[in-house]
Amino acid sequence: MEESKEQIRRNTENRMRKNAFMLHNYIELESVEKDRAVFKLDIRPESCNPYGMVHGGAIYTLADNATGTAAHSDGRYYVTQTSALHFLRNQSRGTVRATAWVRHRGKSTVLTAVDITGEDGRLLATGEFTFFCVDKALMDQKVAKPEK
Repeated sequence: MEESKEQIRRNTENRMRKNAFMLHNYIELESVEKDRAVFKLDIRPESCNPYGMVHGGAIYTLADNATGTAAHSDGRYYVTQTSALHFLRNQSRGTVRATAWVRHRGKSTVLTAVDITGEDGRLLATGEFTFFCVDKALMDQKVAKPEK
């Protein structure tokens, strides 16, 4: 049985509360539904590189979270396997958005796409991420007993 849009959002919000790196970088969920997610970053001084532009790592983190959330929207658990992000332009203030969608869902992998846009709607970056489906119980065990 497919989850409702509200259930997908609740599950996503529960997962996001545990995502310390995303929270540390002030990245916020705007919307999520089956196979699609939108995140935003309001540019802060901490988001910028030495040139005063949004740091490439902040853009990548925004993209990874949006694509990962689109992948997770089927209720399974994933980790990033591969990615390619093409930086096209940048901006120094305002809001940056990542809109992600699933291009293909397989048995063990999911291919997603993402567009990063600036406040004026201009394309700042675009890319694709592949996610690998993992066993939640096994991942929970690894978290409980960190490898030495």
